[in-house]
Amino acid sequence: MNLTKRSFLKKLGALSAGTGLIGAGALQSSCSKSTDSLTVSGEMDPPAAFKVTIFQTTDVHCQIHPHDELYWENGEKVFKKAGGYANMHAFIQQQRAQAAHSFLVDTGDMFQGSMLSVKTKGEAIVPILNAMSYDLYSPGNWEVVYNKKPMQKLMGALTAGKVCANMYHDLGNGERGELIFPPYHIWTVNGVKFGFIGYNDHLVPRRQSPGYSEGIIFTRPEANLAHYVDVLRNQEGCAFVAIMSHIGLSQEIALSNNPACEGVDYILGADTHERVRKPIQGKYAKVVQPGAFGSFVGKLELQIKDGKVVGETYELLDVLADAIEPSSRISRIVEEVEKPFKEEINQVVGYSTIPLYRYFVIENPIDTMVVDAVKWQLPDVDIALSNGFRFCPPNVTPDETGNIPITRGFIYDMLPVDSIVRTGEVTGQQLMDWMEVELNNVFAEDANRRFGGWVTKFKGMKITFNAFGEAGQRVQSMLIKGEPINLNKTYTISACEREGDPADMICRMSNVKNVKNTEYTLHGVMLAYLKENSPVTPTPRGDARALDAPATLLSQVTGVDYEFH
Repeated sequence: MNLTKRSFLKKLGALSAGTGLIGAGALQSSCSKSTDSLTVSGEMDPPAAFKVTIFQTTDVHCQIHPHDELYWENGEKVFKKAGGYANMHAFIQQQRAQAAHSFLVDTGDMFQGSMLSVKTKGEAIVPILNAMSYDLYSPGNWEVVYNKKPMQKLMGALTAGKVCANMYHDLGNGERGELIFPPYHIWTVNGVKFGFIGYNDHLVPRRQSPGYSEGIIFTRPEANLAHYVDVLRNQEGCAFVAIMSHIGLSQEIALSNNPACEGVDYILGADTHERVRKPIQGKYAKVVQPGAFGSFVGKLELQIKDGKVVGETYELLDVLADAIEPSSRISRIVEEVEKPFKEEINQVVGYSTIPLYRYFVIENPIDTMVVDAVKWQLPDVDIALSNGFRFCPPNVTPDETGNIPITRGFIYDMLPVDSIVRTGEVTGQQLMDWMEVELNNVFAEDANRRFGGWVTKFKGMKITFNAFGEAGQRVQSMLIKGEPINLNKTYTISACEREGDPADMICRMSNVKNVKNTEYTLHGVMLAYLKENSPVTPTPRGDARALDAPATLLSQVTGVDYEFH
């Protein structure tokens, strides 16, 4: 490489400062009442009727370029090119030009998910985001991946406001200090106020490596939501109140039906990458989510008359790359920040004969490839496990070989954290109990108990289950290496080490015996496997099969008017 990491980051800082992307504005309080620049004050009375438009992006996961995207049309997979920050910016600017008053928000997972983000610990993404002209941000569950202080630095470098009402400083021994970010923000247009409250997922310390969020205490949104709604509605007189949420669609729907949500108009959701094209009506609020990876933009238009919201329309807009002329400004910044790492990012390390994607809840080609690789590296282990990751855009475009190239960068897209592979021993009863817990994390009837990920993946084990069955009774059959599970027998397992987990834990399974950290990391395993076995054909085997849901299940959400497509 031409630049060391230190010289790159120094140059990056100069780039940001030179374009006015990082400065004193980053210190501005999100509780301030900003006034739309188009409003003329002191010269004439504001109009009695006008429109405002709120645009939302989320879960871009540092996918800075256009990428393959999966759509579900007429019961079939369809792939199209979508996203890329230069395309997003051009598209959003076109949309904003048609709106008299507009407000652009991003609801998290901005700094994790690509090789560039990992190599620079998120810093390369800052100048891109600042050039996008966002008005407000809220942190996502993956914002903690580089730990608390780096998260604060990254979020603080963003020149727009930040909101989150349930992330507190941990003073030690579980004592809760002040909020890390302002809890709410007010946008004022023609004297009319629009309030935004931020919430992150309170399950972050359990869902992810506990070490990431050390020093942070998370609380449930309902712990203080009613208070902040009261402040915005009755003290500040807001005509509209929205939650900027990163708790996942299931939990967002549950929250919309919680009395604490009374007075909220919309939950602008995130985390589970759902594509809500028609707002989901809860008892107290409507819920939307604009997909992931920059492939979509949510657009909420509000009609205001005499200081009140009298009408609304919502659209989920597709950011299709072939239909957009990318922003030259964003393209230049992307090229500059990526330049020191581009050759390594684009290095081809293997090939697949089939499209790679991760959209189905139960099994996917990407995770089939991951567990195949781990089992290949550790053939004596009975069961190879992989967490139920949700992120990573598809990879479906073949090159001149006729196969689909897998780059070094795509390994990071799949597995941004290069964890150590850990092995251990568990009983059949432990496996059965753990599998029931993992299935409940995905399909719990109580949406507040659902994690944001998919079903855990594995090789060496086969199960049948009822996705929507009773908790603790979902598993109907379990085979280990082709034989019915023996609850008293000891089996060997492997999975990634999670930073901050107890020494006797593997993949959220406690009391594992003879736990050992191997000499391998996930990235090392993937690179060695692909070098030796390419081209691979990671067709899902049906190792996990739901008896009451299709293999093509695309969402955990049931019981509401919603369909992923």
